[in-house]
Amino acid sequence: MTDVTPGAPDATSATPVTQTPENGEEVAEQKAVRLAKRERMLAEGGEAYPVVLPITHTIGEVRAQFPELEADTSTGVTVGVAGRIVHLRNTGKLCFAALQAGDGSRIQAMVSLAEVGQEALDRWKELVDLGDHVFVAGEVISSRRGELSIMASEWKMAAKAILPLPNLHSELNEETRVRQRYLDLIAREQARTTVIARATTVQSLRQTFASHGFLEVETPMLQTIHGGAAARPFVTHSNAFDTELFLRIAPELFLKRAVVGGLERVFEINRNFRNEGADSTHSPEFAMLEAYQAYGDYQRMADLTQELIQNAAIAVAGSTTVTWADGTEFDLGGEWERMPMYASLSEAAGVEITPETSLGELAALAEKVDVEVKLPTHGKYVEELWEHFVKGSLERPTFVMDFPVDTSPLVRAHRDTPGVVEKWDLYVRGFELATGYSELVDPVIQRERFVEQATQAARGDVEAMRLDEEFLRALEHGMPPTMGMGMGIDRLLMAITGLGIRETILFPLVK
Repeated sequence: MTDVTPGAPDATSATPVTQTPENGEEVAEQKAVRLAKRERMLAEGGEAYPVVLPITHTIGEVRAQFPELEADTSTGVTVGVAGRIVHLRNTGKLCFAALQAGDGSRIQAMVSLAEVGQEALDRWKELVDLGDHVFVAGEVISSRRGELSIMASEWKMAAKAILPLPNLHSELNEETRVRQRYLDLIAREQARTTVIARATTVQSLRQTFASHGFLEVETPMLQTIHGGAAARPFVTHSNAFDTELFLRIAPELFLKRAVVGGLERVFEINRNFRNEGADSTHSPEFAMLEAYQAYGDYQRMADLTQELIQNAAIAVAGSTTVTWADGTEFDLGGEWERMPMYASLSEAAGVEITPETSLGELAALAEKVDVEVKLPTHGKYVEELWEHFVKGSLERPTFVMDFPVDTSPLVRAHRDTPGVVEKWDLYVRGFELATGYSELVDPVIQRERFVEQATQAARGDVEAMRLDEEFLRALEHGMPPTMGMGMGIDRLLMAITGLGIRETILFPLVK
């Protein structure tokens, strides 16, 4: 085995050569130095950004092949790997670097005079910086400290970093994590695992739907009439058609057209856009799952939604008990409670509230507990009061059942209780995660609901739906009894990881 300087520190325990610049002047100085190194490589006939490299293994594959080498061991196995330098220490005859792959796996590279020669060692010391991507080829060994390493017989620049990395020994501030997510992914394991958890969750959702015979379809993101939810849309203009268009706030009305056309089990995982506020649970651009199944009702949809979420938790965490980023365990298992909205509000408020309760009584109660309702209707009073009295007490996953009819214009009237509709909202950790319905398929009643929504829009409700004649025409061709559901993908990740919405979105929109 090539001689290693006694007592020389491994790269993973070394102090980085370059620390985080404290101001713009330092960044400019470091950028100038790195640009000069790039120019030198080019002038010498080398490449700062080669097209291909003779890579034989990923870093993860090498670590998997040699999980437990004893200290100071040679394997006789030669590999070629590439990675980003996240730690670097140069000594006289031996240089150490920790190379990191995109998945966060690391391996130590050792560049010694005896193996690469004076010229290659000098070029390493003069040209390589923290943050560079490099290729090294050589024997897999373990150092005298027991660190899995590659004793390089050659090295090449894979991509020269012009800007320095942040200090990897310090936490990135939230501003940097959100605005420069690429640095967050380099520096923080949680950022990488969240992306993996999201991909695993979406894959699980698709697998569960496939097991139930659902088809995944795509619907338009640009629409001539916004609908499918109560939300303010983004407005744009089509030059090709010389018309005003709206970014999709929900795919609902097009997915229902698919059901009318005979696609009886459909779902879509899509991007939606709502021109509203942004906070810890809301983003103007977000990922949404919507699904519709003919010949089912909202009770069966609650069953399916519970299965979807529990399967996703198992896929990510190996169990329905997930561990959040702060170490807290949260149980998504078991059968989830189904709580009637009116009954739970009545119990919490200490007064009976029913679909027949007058607007005056609701207004008096709202004033008493300082709940403000804009453009008041019976349903909006009930929902705002329910949030005031009940929402904060919900921690375990809970289906809140049977909503007021006037706030749910696309939902079938309850088969037993006048004045409410067959709708549930699923609350997890106190926030709304999903909503489900027995869909309204009667075109005559749907038209009446749309007309009422138009009246609310005329009164100033910017979230009210518009009358959609094309959708009504589809319903008039006959839509079977159908159950539907919408769920925020970002919020599902919040429930599984315990993170805020800006952490679950890879590149969130920020001001």
